Parts: sequence; structure tokens; C-alpha cells
Amino acid sequence: MSDTSYLDSARNAALAFGDSLLGLARPRLRIGVTGLSRSGKTVFTTALIQNLIEGAKLPVLKAASEGRIARVRLVPQPDPDVPRFPYEAHRAAMNGEGRRWPESTRRISELRVEIDYERASGLFKGPATLTLDIVDYPGEWLLDLALIGQDYKDWSAQAIADARKAHRRKAAAEWLADLPGRDPDGAPDELMAEAASDLFKGYLARLRADPEAVAVTPPGRFLMPGDLEGSPALTFAPLDLGHDGQVRPGTLAALMAERFEAYKRVVVAPFFRDHFARLDRQIVLVDVLAALDAGAPALADLETALGQALAAFSVGRNSWLTSLFAPRIERVLFAATKADHIHHSSHDRLAAVMSHLVGRALSRAQGAGARVEAMALAAVRATHEVRIKEGREELPAIAGVPEAGETIDGQVFDGIAEAAIFPGELPERPEAIFDPKAHWQVRAPRFRPPLVGPDAGGRLKPPPQIRLDRALEFLIGDKLA
Repeated sequence: MSDTSYLDSARNAALAFGDSLLGLARPRLRIGVTGLSRSGKTVFTTALIQNLIEGAKLPVLKAASEGRIARVRLVPQPDPDVPRFPYEAHRAAMNGEGRRWPESTRRISELRVEIDYERASGLFKGPATLTLDIVDYPGEWLLDLALIGQDYKDWSAQAIADARKAHRRKAAAEWLADLPGRDPDGAPDELMAEAASDLFKGYLARLRADPEAVAVTPPGRFLMPGDLEGSPALTFAPLDLGHDGQVRPGTLAALMAERFEAYKRVVVAPFFRDHFARLDRQIVLVDVLAALDAGAPALADLETALGQALAAFSVGRNSWLTSLFAPRIERVLFAATKADHIHHSSHDRLAAVMSHLVGRALSRAQGAGARVEAMALAAVRATHEVRIKEGREELPAIAGVPEAGETIDGQVFDGIAEAAIFPGELPERPEAIFDPKAHWQVRAPRFRPPLVGPDAGGRLKPPPQIRLDRALEFLIGDKLA
């Protein structure tokens, strides 16, 4: 182990020790919230906070259903170097006649909530306060952690193989066409490195912009560079290293490999050290319905990405000693979002597909002592259920207000009129999703947020949700017992 690794480990231990000592005086919990492409991460975080603060009915969250939560409040942001999650702005965006979904965040942010509650039992029965730190960060950053265990040679080979897959070739065409002209044994030319990097970033941008794309490809910071834009740590690309795969000193490949290592050192390691390694619980949000609609290749990409995500966690059950010196994320929840886009009769099937996608990685995590669950939810329910007639048959359907410009069966919607649709059905057996002869299309447009009226006291009510209370019980319920 290098001196830097020893220093990082010592720093992580010191941070964990400090966090744990504070937790002995007042219980604390740090929850990471992340999501893959267009999974509704910002909406989830906003809805979670709103439901807690505004005292929504959360029957599955035992502390709430038993009336033991006295008060929930926002308190000042604890970390001066981390932006505050703009909860109020996102909440306002989803309300009123002009309601809209909030913009996705492209950086890490944090919010602290304090929950005053009554302990139900135990040695310390009585009033208590749980400090809840919610850390919201892009899914690309989570998948970047997989790079820590790779070298430039392996990463290049994998990136090129992925780009040559049938469903990615169009997005990667320009970069792949240029690749043979980049001699890995050529001179380490700066302009050539920039040109190759720009073409590779263009491929990643087109891949992410595909409405059917769910999984993302690292390096994630290539698409959200921030202050590092134009820096050497973000100026590299894969090269075809040939059969021997050698990276020879003083070559273009050596320059690229050096910058690949710099990316891990400058971008990935600080995120792991300062934020990820301090999390206690984690939820990963996934738009499984979009992957189903895109077909088997997208589902295979998603399965791989989820396996990489779970492998990134230092999972396992925390003992008192490990929580002081080497904390591990002890609960991980994988949630298939947008459950309101299908009828409730398919919710169990959606959860089963989610479980199937993380099945192999999940068994490894459970063997290490972690609790890992998969479920289907909608943090904000934008639809309600109806039944529609198709000939003599009556079908279970959903209804909501499609966003302006959305199209269903040739009809373009104006953002005001409501539409009822039969979204389709999911497979009875989750393993059927990889059947190359099947296509599990889910016909659901992008709906506007629901119009929520005030309660009897004139206060704005939280929007309806599906299983958000169950997610909360899994993530924080034991700490409110």
C-alpha cells in the first residue's frame, strides 16, 4: 500500500471516529441518494423531505403510524464545502398551475433534517432526536468508483468493446472511426490527446442523451466537468492497444494512462474519501421501465451497471468498533422508480425485475452481512388508476396530464388535458426480460406533476406517493424505534 493510501485510510478512520463520537451523544444517520439516468433522483429527495417535514400520512413508517414523531425540521447545512440541496426551490417548482419537474442536479449537495421522536422501547425509552443528513449525488459518480480497481489497459479494452455493441455503434460511430488513426506508440502529442478526448466525450454525451439510455458509462465527470473542465485529468480517452496491450513509456498511450490515473486520484478518490466512505445507508434509483422499453441490450447494460454500483459499496453490518474506525454501508435499497406509470397490478412484477437485475451482486452483499432490498416506488404519484374499454375488454389503465408536446397514438397533448392509457403488462417471470424474442414495451408518456390542493387548514399537502413510506422504513425505521 502506498503512503497516500495509508494517509487516506487514516483520514477516513478519523472522519468515521469523529462522526461516531457525535452519534453517541445524538443519533446520526447519513443517507446517500443517487440514481441512474433520468430516474427521478431530485424528485425523490424533495418528496422524502417534504413528506417528513409536512407530516404526511406514512403508514409503513412505524414511528409515523404510531404517532411517535413529534416534529421534523430543517437545520443549517453541516458541511461548509458542500452545496445545500435546494429543497424549497424544487418543492415550489412542482406546485401550482405552472407545476413542472425540477431540473436534475449535476453536483453533490446535502441537507440536514432533525427528527424529534419518542423511543418506543429499550433502555433509553423517552424523547430523542435523530439527525438525518441526506447526501444527493449523481449516479455517474457512483459508477466512477469502479475505476479504482481498473488500470488504463483494462478500461480501454472494456470501453471499446462496449462502444462496438450493436445498440451503441451509432452513438460511437465518429469516435470509433477515428480510433484506428490514434497510434498508441506515437508521440505524446497534447493536441492529439485533446482531439481524441473530445471525440470520446461526444460519444458519451450522445449516449446519455438517448431517451432510451438508462445505464451510464464512466468517467462520469467527463459530462459534468465543473471547475476541472479542460484540465489534464479530464483530457484522455481509450486507445486500441492491440494484442499485447502494452503501454510503453514516452508514448501517447503512456500519456493517456497517466491522465487516467490522475482522474482516479483527483476526481474519484476525493469523492470516495470525503463523501461516499462516510455514508451509513444508500438508495439507488433506477428507471427500469425505460430499460424494458429499450429492449434486452439496454437491460444487459443496466444489469452490468447495477453490479458495478453494488461492488462499489464497502457493504456489511456495522459493529460498534467498525462504526468507529471503518464504517461500511449497512443498508442498500435499489428502487425501480415511476411505478405510477403502470397499474398497481404490475407493481410486484416491476419489483421482481429490479430484484432480478441486481440478483447476483445482491447475494454477495447479503453474504457480507448487509441488508439489501429492491422495490418499486413513485416518490410523487403523477397518475391515478382507471379502467378503459377496448372492444369488449376492460383494461386496467392509468390517467394523468401528459406534458405539453407528448404524443400518444398520434395525439399531441397540450399540458392541460388528461389522458387515460393502457401502459402494457410486465412479464410474470422476471428472467423473461432477457428473452431476445420478447419486447416489453411500456406505453407511458411523461406526465406533469399532480395538482395538489390545500388541506382543511389551507396548508399545501404533500403530493401522493407509492411506497415512499416503505423506503423510509427500510432506510431509517430502525433508528426511530
